[in-house]
Amino acid sequence: MDKREESLPPEDIVITDERDAGRDQPAREAETELDEDDRLRPRFVREVIDLAEEGEGEAARERIGRLHPADIADLFELASSDERPILAAVLGDMLSADVLAEMNDYVREELIDLLAPEQVAELASELDTDDAVAIIEDMEEDDQQAVLEAMEPEDRAAIEDALSFPEESAGRLMQREYVAVPEHVTVGDVIDRLREDVDLATDFWEIFVVDPMHRPIGTCQLSWILRTPRDIAVADVMKREQTLIPVDMDQEEVALRFQKYALISAAVVDKAGRLVGMITVDDVVHIIQEEAGEDILRLSGAGDGDINEPIAMTIRTRLSWLTVNLGTAMLAASVVGFFEGAIAKFALLAVLMPIVSGMGGNAGTQTLAVTVRAIATNQLTASNTLRMIFREFRIAAVNGLSLGILIGTGTALIFGNPLLGVVIASAMLINNLVAGLAGILVPVTLDRLDVDPAVSSAVFVTTLTDIMGFFSFLGLAVVSGLTTMG
Repeated sequence: MDKREESLPPEDIVITDERDAGRDQPAREAETELDEDDRLRPRFVREVIDLAEEGEGEAARERIGRLHPADIADLFELASSDERPILAAVLGDMLSADVLAEMNDYVREELIDLLAPEQVAELASELDTDDAVAIIEDMEEDDQQAVLEAMEPEDRAAIEDALSFPEESAGRLMQREYVAVPEHVTVGDVIDRLREDVDLATDFWEIFVVDPMHRPIGTCQLSWILRTPRDIAVADVMKREQTLIPVDMDQEEVALRFQKYALISAAVVDKAGRLVGMITVDDVVHIIQEEAGEDILRLSGAGDGDINEPIAMTIRTRLSWLTVNLGTAMLAASVVGFFEGAIAKFALLAVLMPIVSGMGGNAGTQTLAVTVRAIATNQLTASNTLRMIFREFRIAAVNGLSLGILIGTGTALIFGNPLLGVVIASAMLINNLVAGLAGILVPVTLDRLDVDPAVSSAVFVTTLTDIMGFFSFLGLAVVSGLTTMG
């Protein structure tokens, strides 16, 4: 026998060069529809929509069929509201559960409204529990009930159980499909079960080991199972230290635990400590993205900030916050009105005072952004709050002094008035100190009161910096006698 033949692997084992992994023909063709950033090319999107509108359904399906479910979801999001029903009709059964799971919430709601409850139930039944819940939880109560009634009893029970937990909790996020074994079995027993049980979870990376009360006592990664002799007991190879997620834990805290302990998956337990589900890292990635974007948008009062959000909802959200900001602006304007006489005597004050308030607002926003992020990621806690306050005070003092010297010197030279330079420099320092303290104290205080600091902090901080900016500059101008020189 040829030595080269002796070195070949058995026929039932295929070793593929990693450069060719996943490179089937449809995938190569689909790459031509994506740009270098893996986004659908505008030309391709327009061609598919045009084919659908012209009744060339087969041609459109052929083009779409080469795409990954996530890219098909992107196609729907890039289409307008009027074009989506046409695309959905063309796709037919290609509008799969995987496509819906990858879709933007608002777009998915539009499409689900076009489907019969039986169709939605069938699609949801194909998904893991967490993805099925994501599809059903935002439906109207009547539609939700109709879909649940059309599902198989076992699937319906799992969905109803998930919906009984608070929104954005681990109970909503977890999937009920997992693999758990008792500690007395051997590795060989586990392998045999994995091969024989057709109802196992589709995707999992570790096996949970449970006691007779079904409480998790350890985990075994699949790589350990594959590399351990069959006669070894699971209890001898399992890792007993594990991170357990309470079923009522907020999803943001779940994401922080995954990030802190570098988890791939984690067991979810009920109040009695029994294993009821698992959360995997792919779900947590979505949470991290969602929570990060949510906090940024809340700071600006822009609502969900989703370009697929209904226009009426966007207008209502933004207008409410703009109305609040209008009220705070009127409050700041009243401070200016108090110094109306001084401004009339020395008109330069009206020119320069927006600089003081504006720079204070910018400084406050910087500190606020850092503080809100630190609170959200558990970097800022009761243990280091005082140290952080002192840190931000020092930063504000140095920045305020530096900016004060710059604006004071420039003002004195441009307008030929040294006293005016001293006044605006002093006001800049004062307002930066206020901005630095407000930027950390306001969100910390709101967090202690169980109010989301990302939602309300910006209004308070900008109001304080506007009022203090105007008051310090105009007040110092009056006290220094600057207005009597005009």
